[in-house]
Amino acid sequence: MATYGFHASHEQAHPTALLAAVVQAEQAGFTAAMCSDHFSPWSARQGQSGFAWSWLGAALQAGTLPMGVVNAPGQRYHPAIIAQAIGTLAAMYPWRFWTALGTGEASNEHITGDGWPRKDVRNARLRECVDVIRALLAGEEVSHDGLVTVDRARLWTRPQEPPLLLGAAVSEATAAWCADWADGLITVGGPAAGRVLDAYRQAGGRGPAAVQVHLSWAPTEEEAQAVAYDQWRSNVFGPPASWDLDTAELFDAVSASVHPELVAEAVHISADLGRHRAWLADYVDLGFDEVYLHHVGQDQTAFIQMFGAKVLPDLPA
Repeated sequence: MATYGFHASHEQAHPTALLAAVVQAEQAGFTAAMCSDHFSPWSARQGQSGFAWSWLGAALQAGTLPMGVVNAPGQRYHPAIIAQAIGTLAAMYPWRFWTALGTGEASNEHITGDGWPRKDVRNARLRECVDVIRALLAGEEVSHDGLVTVDRARLWTRPQEPPLLLGAAVSEATAAWCADWADGLITVGGPAAGRVLDAYRQAGGRGPAAVQVHLSWAPTEEEAQAVAYDQWRSNVFGPPASWDLDTAELFDAVSASVHPELVAEAVHISADLGRHRAWLADYVDLGFDEVYLHHVGQDQTAFIQMFGAKVLPDLPA
């Protein structure tokens, strides 16, 4: 049975507004939620970046939706601290919380002052973090010396069952690599989504498959296009640019001349709710179990109302 969730973008809205939005989304018929975990927005126009872990406690308490977050341990976050955060939320809200783990982006991680490693080193570092987090959630005392260092860490507050640790991947190669350790997969929507999922499954990947779908809806086509161009043109660059650019100002500079057609390749843009229904149904047909809707506009109210009333009820179960 497919799940349709609401994505809370901390880069684009104040956490108070996002909390109200996730409550509204549950009332409108969304059956799950997830959020980003950024220190910096992708663009100065987005203008926010609240602390996801503070918000998650409030959001889980405010409703009953299962909820997840995409996180990058290893540089900005020590894996033992992430294990503690995961363990606490999962203990307070059993079977309602998951975490997807990825290698991160320089725009968030450079703040530590440490160098930004090569992708192969980031993969190796994440793999160490995954092992540390799993061991801590299993109740083990962990010491580890490698790309991350842990000294006699133990979690005293843990859930009865460890929550899912998904692999976050935007490329086929990363998805296949995640299959060795992840409890499931999350990727982003677009032309490559099906290939990323296939790579994960063909490599033996197990568990649920989730996709975060960027969309822009407004009452008119012109408004929908304008919202997408204003808010998401800084996000059209694939790896390695998306990994390696390290400030919102740099993203704005390199996206100053982006053509609207390129934005339309990254965002499903339409005033036609029927087109949005078809696009979302296509992801279920590709094999995704969970589809998270991210309206790239900063105001979520009209989107939630309209999609709750006229899109979600007609999507495949």
